Amino acid sequence: MLPLFIILGIGVGIVLVLISVYNKIIRLENRVDNAWGQIDVQLKKRNDLIPNLVETVKGYASHEKGIFEDLAKSRQAMMNAKGKEESVGAANMMQGALGRLFAIAENYPDLKASENFSVLQEELSSIENKIAYSRQFYNDAVLQYNNAIETFPGAAFAGPMNKKEQVYLEIPETERQAPKVSF
Repeated sequence: MLPLFIILGIGVGIVLVLISVYNKIIRLENRVDNAWGQIDVQLKKRNDLIPNLVETVKGYASHEKGIFEDLAKSRQAMMNAKGKEESVGAANMMQGALGRLFAIAENYPDLKASENFSVLQEELSSIENKIAYSRQFYNDAVLQYNNAIETFPGAAFAGPMNKKEQVYLEIPETERQAPKVSF
């Protein structure tokens, strides 16, 4: 029969492993939540910038009413979004509307030369870069979390902890297509 201290040592070792795996899953889940929070912050900054950009462009392209309506709808969808899926959908809708807005700006040389428009466009470009980075960070965090709950020993804990696989942020199919360039 094994001495009592060996049995206690094995028991303590098992408890430490259990605590370690549990804490790892919780840390990774918190990292996913934090990564989503970073995306949310950048989307809010972009959302707040849109009215200034629209007002600047309106003066030059007042007859382009449809694009302004699309931007207003996408901004409203962002403000009313509940959960990751709705936020991502609204963000993608806004990204498409912004793309059309900048295409319109190409047709107005005076607008492109406007210092106000240039500053807003530069600021928006910076935010878009931060959103892209935040999405990448989020997807990396999701990968680590999903690996932790799908591999042993984490998989043995994920079920009882009611931890489910997180979903990656993906680019809509329409944005995956290369833009058509003609001269």
